[in-house]
Amino acid sequence: MDLAKYIDHSVLHPTATDKDLEEACRIGLKYGTATVCVKPSAVAHAAKLLKGSAVGVCTVIGFPHGGNTTDIKVIETIEACRNGATEIDMVVNIGKVVGGDWEYVENEISQIMDATLEHNAILKVIFENDYLNDDQKIQLCKLCSSLHVAFVKTSTGFGYVKQEDGKFLAKGATIHDLTLMREHCSPDIQIKASGGIRTRKEVLAAIEAGATRVGLSATEDILKKVEGV
Repeated sequence: MDLAKYIDHSVLHPTATDKDLEEACRIGLKYGTATVCVKPSAVAHAAKLLKGSAVGVCTVIGFPHGGNTTDIKVIETIEACRNGATEIDMVVNIGKVVGGDWEYVENEISQIMDATLEHNAILKVIFENDYLNDDQKIQLCKLCSSLHVAFVKTSTGFGYVKQEDGKFLAKGATIHDLTLMREHCSPDIQIKASGGIRTRKEVLAAIEAGATRVGLSATEDILKKVEGV
């Protein structure tokens, strides 16, 4: 198994600098990851660094809270594609999902998908499962299946939920959610596991549960161990 081809190497932390971006692209090129996933402001720079390689440029839309207007998300998507993005990871409007406004959610995903297809990019829809119950996740799976999106994705990695002790925790990708999403999405839709995955064992478990793409920031550490470095 060429593990690198499953990986979107991510450099999405709010404090990530241009130097961090350049290092992330170096890692993507060295190991041949599927993409390097960057902040929207970094797309053009990443496209230059990765030009001529098989490593794609992935970016995020409405990240991480999903609350932008649909029009802004569409504009953000178009600009990202024009700047060189080949894959678009959009966050659903989480409040609309929780509130059950499925018409709004479907219309938004549809418009963003149209924008990606017009620019020869693909769409991944981020559910942010930490905030959702299973019925909401299943409904999103059905909706995305009806729209024929390329991927559904578990989380941003920044969906922090307040715990009983007052601390905030983001679980991210769980085997339960990956299994649920695989069961309720049409077979042609791929699944991206993202958030909280930091070891080779966790990557392999996600793949076993149905993921065909994994969002990671610990890419080099994991792949060095695979190579025995």
